[in-house]
Amino acid sequence: MRVGFIGLGSQGGPMARRIVEGGYPMTLWARRPTSLEPFSDTPATAAESPAELAAESDLVCLCVVGDADIDEITCGERGLLGAMKPGSVIAIHSTVHPNTCRELATKAGAHGISVIDAPVSGGGPAAAAGRLLVMVGGETDVVEHCRPVFETYADPVVHLGELGSGQTAKLLNNLLFTANLGAAATALSLAGDLGVDPDRLTEVVSRSSGNSFALNALGGIGGLDRLAGVAGTLLQKDVRLVVDLAGQAAAEAGAVLDAADATLALMGHSR
Repeated sequence: MRVGFIGLGSQGGPMARRIVEGGYPMTLWARRPTSLEPFSDTPATAAESPAELAAESDLVCLCVVGDADIDEITCGERGLLGAMKPGSVIAIHSTVHPNTCRELATKAGAHGISVIDAPVSGGGPAAAAGRLLVMVGGETDVVEHCRPVFETYADPVVHLGELGSGQTAKLLNNLLFTANLGAAATALSLAGDLGVDPDRLTEVVSRSSGNSFALNALGGIGGLDRLAGVAGTLLQKDVRLVVDLAGQAAAEAGAVLDAADATLALMGHSR
């Protein structure tokens, strides 16, 4: 399978490199030439446009920032859809609205192209080690066709159901992570007020029933204020998307949304 990859950032770059190391013919495209420099020692080739990449690929993986980027790269001038061959696949690794994937699938279907959503969790180090989690939504035969490529950088690869279900799962995960961040940060602050060193509390809780990924993330990055500068706008975006999904389904988000909103307020990124 010939693979194209767009979105060579801190997570996408290691993913693409694992695919190349897995022996798949790879074509890359990036807005910034510097993003291609880490691949100069690999057999990967660079395309001049998304369309040129599309013409050389059976599977195109997108790991860009947001919904607008997906639309531009796929449907814009010299975009993917005008050049991909029938029977090829677009995999959306970005975290975006499920409807973005469904709308693209409708457009792509007119060209005989399949779309699956495959957001990831774990970050660059996990990708480099082949340990990313991939949450996939889409038709089973298409997912299984792409699974060997995903398994070059991921373990596990979880097929959740129809198109959009991978994005929904990722957004719910990020909602819970956001909620847990605020709970962990305020618990650590309370510890200091009560005379317990927050670092020592982290050592205790990380081995106890109150442990969470969020607690350890705060310790590793230097607190909620520092994390806000790195990921505040992204977490705000994801919580907004979950709220939109819940509204469409007439579902109550409940306590987890209340906690996530409290976290966003603490981070200075209120929903």
